[in-house]
Amino acid sequence: QVQLVESGGGLVQAGGSLRLSCAFSGRTASNYAMGWFRQGPGKERDFVAAINWRGSSTYSADSVKGRFTISRDNAKNTVYLQMNSLKPEDTAVYYCAASTILGDRERQYNYWGQGTQVTVSS
Repeated sequence: QVQLVESGGGLVQAGGSLRLSCAFSGRTASNYAMGWFRQGPGKERDFVAAINWRGSSTYSADSVKGRFTISRDNAKNTVYLQMNSLKPEDTAVYYCAASTILGDRERQYNYWGQGTQVTVSS
């Protein structure tokens, strides 16, 4: 069992930055790949970025490449999503999720956090 708790969301102006954190716990949590997904108003939940258990491999959606960076610190049991150059279309609830394999499909992820709201004003 893996527990995930997101934090760091809030209100920011367009062009600004936020760093989301996801604290994970569980006996084998550090062995899981981690991903970030988001769900905007009236939209389906979409993949944002993912990182393998070691932190040596990452990839992200085209819509956030060059602006968002995923990282993790297993010593602190935390995954981060650094978001720069934010746009109003980045407004969404952001979810952290854990998977036994690195991927960008929701169904690959076994555990989910409750989400944190990010609102970008124009």
